[in-house]
Amino acid sequence: MFSNLALAYMFIYICLGLIILGIILLFQMKIKHNTEQKQTAIYKEKHSDYFVYVQAHLYDDVSLEPPPGNLNQWERRVIQDKFIEWIEQFKGDARTKLIDLCKEADLIEPEIRALKSFRFSRRIEAAYRLGGMRAERAVPALEMLLDRTPYGPSAIIIARAIAKSADRPDQIRAMLSKLLSYGKPIHHMAADILLETRLDSADMLCKLMDDPNSELVKVALVAMWGQAVPAVVPVLNRLVRSKQKDVRAEAVKLYLSSNPVLKDETIAQLMNDSEWEVRAAAAKALGQLHAARGIPLLRTALQDESWHVRNSSAESLSMLGEQGFEALCEVAINGTGAARESALYRIELIMAQEREHKALDQMLAFNKKKLLYESYFGIESIEPNKRPVQIASTGGDYTA
Repeated sequence: MFSNLALAYMFIYICLGLIILGIILLFQMKIKHNTEQKQTAIYKEKHSDYFVYVQAHLYDDVSLEPPPGNLNQWERRVIQDKFIEWIEQFKGDARTKLIDLCKEADLIEPEIRALKSFRFSRRIEAAYRLGGMRAERAVPALEMLLDRTPYGPSAIIIARAIAKSADRPDQIRAMLSKLLSYGKPIHHMAADILLETRLDSADMLCKLMDDPNSELVKVALVAMWGQAVPAVVPVLNRLVRSKQKDVRAEAVKLYLSSNPVLKDETIAQLMNDSEWEVRAAAAKALGQLHAARGIPLLRTALQDESWHVRNSSAESLSMLGEQGFEALCEVAINGTGAARESALYRIELIMAQEREHKALDQMLAFNKKKLLYESYFGIESIEPNKRPVQIASTGGDYTA
């Protein structure tokens, strides 16, 4: 009994000691943080004139002078932070001047040496700062660090630093290959990192879309969203017929988003593709392109096994004027199963928008659809947010 009591007292003392130690560490961290803040404020004020000088001559045809005097560690860090902030903000010649100024001020070499630090946190901090300064000399060391780093936020920081600093396309490709080798679904993140590069994005995207590695092709396709790169259109046309279903699906989505002029055989081919993502993208595009000749295909697609395809087809039919809306009404009356449900749901959404149309052309278009609706269902008005009609194949009274 006494031994158990002594053990309990010992446990309590140890817990108290750990709590006191934690409190002491927290106070030390707080004091250190406050000291850093004060030192930063002091050196920002000290070098304020130099910062004004740099800003004033960023766009002048002169070489910028490095900071005057012998700088201590704190001063170098404050100046480095300011340069990185400006490099992220400015473009063109102003950014180039700031990058050259980082070299002149000897701010890059200490960070390259820090990539070999025993402290992992210091290595990651150095990688972040080298990326901010666009230090192409640091890329080989950053690649070695990435090779030794497991997947996680640290690997993403290093990869982004390589993308910002690289001056050759093969360095970007090697970095992307390493990221994708982790086997994680990070194609969108990899595409975002890819677009950080200073290199010609159009040329790089063309090369990646022709790469034998299908994972890199997918990254290039994702990176193409929102990018106007006419040079990749021929490659994109080829990828639409790719045998790899995920590559084909992404290529089709991107191809259709560029508002192409679709031939009838192309529409039929896409609407009968084996992958639901391709069929859904094609169905959605037919409405956005106002391709009324695709109404028969969209009507057939309302019976598709995929909910995404059925929903996109119904949405596109609703965008194709009176003909498209009449096709929805016919399916709602004569159709069965999922096709009928999809048509009824889309009709309900359309008729519930009666009070939302303010422009004259919108009101006229809605009134035409309303007349069609009444000719099929025989109801003069629709209550918002309620299904316009319930049709049962077995009959019965549903007016209650």
